[in-house]
Amino acid sequence: MSELASKKCVPCIGGVPPLKGEALQALQSQVIGWNVVEDRHLLKAFKFPDFRKALDFVNRVGEIAEEEGHHPVIILTWGRVEIKIYTHKINGLTESDFILAAKIDGLKT
Repeated sequence: MSELASKKCVPCIGGVPPLKGEALQALQSQVIGWNVVEDRHLLKAFKFPDFRKALDFVNRVGEIAEEEGHHPVIILTWGRVEIKIYTHKINGLTESDFILAAKIDGLKT
């Protein structure tokens, strides 16, 4: 388990500045395959051999999202799941977004 995956998401109360620069890059380097889009969102696509396995993955992501109180945008299609993560209250990225990404990555193994 990565260091990030062992942490717990912290609810954002708003008014917190989104991550930028070196702090953002340092966390991105810990979640392989996740793209930072416009310094505001994390995005990753996962491929599966069929719809059922993709749906199972989405359900497991949903369980983690509920446990962490941090809910991503999930797009499910045949053999593919796309996940976008960001902190809604600041329309940007916080450490919790990277924690959730690391936990989701742990499901794929």
